Amino acid sequence: MIENLGSVLLIVVVLLAFYLLFSFIRIVPQYERLVIFALGRYAGTRGPGVVFVIPLIERAVRVDMRENFLEIPRQTAISRDNTTISIDFLMYYRVIDPAASIIQVDDVVRASLNVAATTLRAVIGDIDLDDVLAKREQINDMLRVKLDEITERWGLKITRVEIREIEPPRDIQEAMNRQMSAERERRATVTRANGEREAAIAVAEGEKQAAILRAEGLKQAAILQAEGERQAQLLRAQGFAAALQSIDQQARDVDTNTMALQYLETLEGIGSSMSTKFVLPMELTGFLQQVMSTMRAPDGAREETTQHNGA
Repeated sequence: MIENLGSVLLIVVVLLAFYLLFSFIRIVPQYERLVIFALGRYAGTRGPGVVFVIPLIERAVRVDMRENFLEIPRQTAISRDNTTISIDFLMYYRVIDPAASIIQVDDVVRASLNVAATTLRAVIGDIDLDDVLAKREQINDMLRVKLDEITERWGLKITRVEIREIEPPRDIQEAMNRQMSAERERRATVTRANGEREAAIAVAEGEKQAAILRAEGLKQAAILQAEGERQAQLLRAQGFAAALQSIDQQARDVDTNTMALQYLETLEGIGSSMSTKFVLPMELTGFLQQVMSTMRAPDGAREETTQHNGA
């Protein structure tokens, strides 16, 4: 009986020892930290790696250091021009001070949700509806800066804010749709007009080039025609000059006998005239004597006389 009781006590002691041993040793991952409280007081932040915690004296609270996000439910805000807008967005954050996230706030997630909703209303209240719809990135930056200032004392760092959807009232949305349709129609009209203008410019450019080519062709044709006429005139002039030169040469080659014969034929024509008076030139006697002497002279002397007269 006593031996059985001793065995049970031994087993209990061994189990208690294992429990205390495993309670004493904690394995902390790289992305976590342990906030240690000793007898209710903050005793420091430990990790990562193997951390020793004294059971029954120290209490450890795990804090995740990785970036996380909160999905802010759809919030209703009023813009500066008194337009009601429904907005929902995401807030990305990470813990940079594990102790502050545990000590300074009871529930950091719930507190962040409430702060995000109130900050959104404050930011939208200073902006007109048109700017809310057009400047989403600027609103994201404004929300991030303001939320980061508020949550810094809780050990948080707001890394990014993204507005997912902005929903204006139905009547404004319908007016916006009509405006967008009109804008698309205007752009289509402008595009068509630009296309027609480009086409007209292309056609005019083609006609201009064609006219230039036609004018160039006419110019070349006129030049060629003028050149042909010039060549023809030059050839005619050369032919006429050659004819005159030939006539002159033939006139120079006429001998004395031929001239005498033509002279006598001329006198015969004068003598057969019905006129009773005619005048003979003074040189006629000398010319007749020369002719008679030529006719009486031998052939050799006649040729010399002819050559002399020709000279």
